[in-house]
Amino acid sequence: MSIPGPGGQGLQLTPFRGLRYVAERVGSLAAVTSPPYDVVVRPDGLRRLETADPYNIVRLILPQAGSPADRHRQAAETLRRWQAEGVLAPDPEPALYVYEQRDGRTLQRGLIGALRLSPREEGIVLPHEEVMPHVVEDRADLMRATAAHLEPLLLAYRGNGNGGEGNETSGNGTSKNAAAEKGTGGAAQVIERAIQHEPLLSTTTEDGVHHHLWRVTDPADLVAVAADLRHHQALIADGHHRWATYLRLREERREPGPWDFGLVLLVDTARYPLRVRAIHRLLRRLPPDKALPVARRAFRVREIDGPLPHALERLAEAATAPAGAEPGARNAFLVAGDGRFHLLDRPDPELLARTVPQGRPQAWRTLDATVLHHVLLDQLWNVPDTPEDIGYIHDPVAAVEQAERLGGTAVLMHPVSEDVVHELARQGIAMPHKSTSFGPKPATGLVLRSLTLG
Repeated sequence: MSIPGPGGQGLQLTPFRGLRYVAERVGSLAAVTSPPYDVVVRPDGLRRLETADPYNIVRLILPQAGSPADRHRQAAETLRRWQAEGVLAPDPEPALYVYEQRDGRTLQRGLIGALRLSPREEGIVLPHEEVMPHVVEDRADLMRATAAHLEPLLLAYRGNGNGGEGNETSGNGTSKNAAAEKGTGGAAQVIERAIQHEPLLSTTTEDGVHHHLWRVTDPADLVAVAADLRHHQALIADGHHRWATYLRLREERREPGPWDFGLVLLVDTARYPLRVRAIHRLLRRLPPDKALPVARRAFRVREIDGPLPHALERLAEAATAPAGAEPGARNAFLVAGDGRFHLLDRPDPELLARTVPQGRPQAWRTLDATVLHHVLLDQLWNVPDTPEDIGYIHDPVAAVEQAERLGGTAVLMHPVSEDVVHELARQGIAMPHKSTSFGPKPATGLVLRSLTLG
């Protein structure tokens, strides 16, 4: 995705003084990291991270206290205390950071920096999902209290090179051409040069992923990155709520300053394609024995055999079958929570026509998330989109386990095509919130951005 015409502003990624854990002060770097705040499975995953190390970053991104105000105040106090104790310390000079994730099958590299914020209208950073106001408000309160960006967003752009390493796989698991041409300049070459040196830090998290970080401070390299990126635009792959929070907090300040920039990881998907996964729904207050009879009024409902991987294969078959003449031919959902699996597909075309809003592109009107929210949740099940009623869970196993524990219903989704995401983003059309999960996601806790540092 490139900005047309010479001299476009495009992406402006600037160096900053990273705030990082001091390795000697913590049990291990792996023990203090966390997945992004919205991926942590609560309460089990939260408790596991809290007990992994007393300085785990989850105590900042998901502080636990009696009220929202107390939680945010606690996070700010914890951040100040860790800096005073020397657990977290700033790097000596501003830098961009080359970040690598590798797990034997997947290799991803990108640049972490402070990106100039821009509204959607400028066409530089393209959101593709709607956001939930209560989540933005919570993240805004946390950022105000801590005056810090605690975890980078994941942004995708398409560079000019298709470099890579033979016999490795890219982020979506597809094989790379061993003879692929190295990047022709700019950010690609800066990354290639950086990884030839000893990493600033290396750690392996419990999921087997190896993380490496390098610092880029050479003025010529920084100029090369800036000159390259100014011709490109990026898609928000992960972090819509945090991006919306960045924009809100920038608007609150009239004077130019550090709030004009946000912490991001920028990945060139021409070199390292991302993978797209679904985000599943947990309907906390709707049991399957109430959901399924109502769904039969408008969907074909069939019980299918487990275990879960087999049931997900059946979902994929239903969702990717050749589209027929009828609308909704590819819309399918897997419902669980009662110890069994139920496939919902072939929605009533007349009901789709009545309930799915008109005036949007066909690609939006036929999204599974669109049909789920407008037809099943709003029309048939009358489930409000509130945190008390709907949870958004990335792991299908966790979604099913929580549904069975709570007596609720898990609705498992099939991932949307990346091409559809890009198509709608370029048109300025937002998908329903939590429609996609791009990855690999950066580990939280390897580098933070304090807005009070020089």
